[in-house]
Amino acid sequence: MSPHTAGTTAAPAADATRRTRDWTIAAFAAVIALLALWAVFFDNGQAVAATGEYLHEFSHDGRHLFGAPCH
Repeated sequence: MSPHTAGTTAAPAADATRRTRDWTIAAFAAVIALLALWAVFFDNGQAVAATGEYLHEFSHDGRHLFGAPCH
């Protein structure tokens, strides 16, 4: 079957939808990663202090893991 037949008009639309979905997932993952990096490196405990001591210690250990100064 030739790619120039009338039955192949849906394929470009499906490819565009898939590409849009992939970029949306990548953008969402990038935002989550940036928020996690902010919480580990720049938060200094204000946002995670309300969640309890465990999450604060986890982010504090993450700072040491990445070599960021924290005290």
